Amino acid sequence: MNKRTQSLEKSVLSRIYGRGRGVAFTPKEFLDLGSQTAIAVALHTLAKKGVIRRLARGLYDYPRTSDLVGLLPPNPESIARALVGSEGLRLQPAGALAANLLGLSEQVPARAMYLTDAPSRTVRVGRQTVILRQTTPRNMKLHNRTSGLVVQAFRYLGRKNVGTEQIATLRERLSFEQRGKIALDAKWAPAWIAEVMRTLACEN
Repeated sequence: MNKRTQSLEKSVLSRIYGRGRGVAFTPKEFLDLGSQTAIAVALHTLAKKGVIRRLARGLYDYPRTSDLVGLLPPNPESIARALVGSEGLRLQPAGALAANLLGLSEQVPARAMYLTDAPSRTVRVGRQTVILRQTTPRNMKLHNRTSGLVVQAFRYLGRKNVGTEQIATLRERLSFEQRGKIALDAKWAPAWIAEVMRTLACEN
């Protein structure tokens, strides 16, 4: 390995270490350091050494570890963010994932779905599937807010499966301030979901 290659590998590794464990990434994030071919070689070498983990074609992570089980599974949100790539593109957990994050479902979904304004894409990583589904600007209005999780979780559960039990769970998990913000965001939700969102803001 020549000095130039060694220097590039160190620069790539330094950036990876700087982001910390559990972060997924693609070769595109290092193209300011060298050519596409050189970056691909550097990442391949680091994966071969066991420093990073190859998750899928063109997708890697700096894996989290546990003293008990060793390497931990990759973080689905980190994978989704790596796939989106460009700044300014947004992600919104949806489906079973949104319900699980809110405590409305105990099952950790094998298919982690995210709505996005990036192109749709599906990647399988081990036993897990990460799905990016391109959607309308309106559906992204509440991204990165608890309100967005609530809307997507209720859509997944369906009107017949959202009642006093689900409302009680959210009241227990969310602060009064959070519930108030959810009520204000109800204007972006379908009518039946908006009604439940406003109900959440009421006192127990």
